[in-house]
Amino acid sequence: MLYLTIKALISGIIVAAVSEIAKRYPGIGALIASLPLVSVLGMIWLWHDKPDPANMAAHAQATFWFVLPSLPMFLLMPALLRGGASFWLALLAGCVLTIALYAATVWIGPRFGLRL
Repeated sequence: MLYLTIKALISGIIVAAVSEIAKRYPGIGALIASLPLVSVLGMIWLWHDKPDPANMAAHAQATFWFVLPSLPMFLLMPALLRGGASFWLALLAGCVLTIALYAATVWIGPRFGLRL
């Protein structure tokens, strides 16, 4: 239980730090948010729990392929916000787009030999 609490605290501190930095310096906050910190932490936690090179390789490769369909969200949201949409609508539209692209990735990926 202590291990889980430590993982949650470290992960939460990163999210809180990004939001605090972004209030004053949006570009730096975005840079920190774009770093694969969550992925790196996830890989560290996974390796600690299950030090299996094949499992880690599969995880890292799948992470790469799931990053790609998440990227359009970061183009759609600013376009909607600049066009006058509310934050919540832009966020919802971005999330719906991401979910749809994730589903497409899961459906199409195996046809090209991707094991997700």
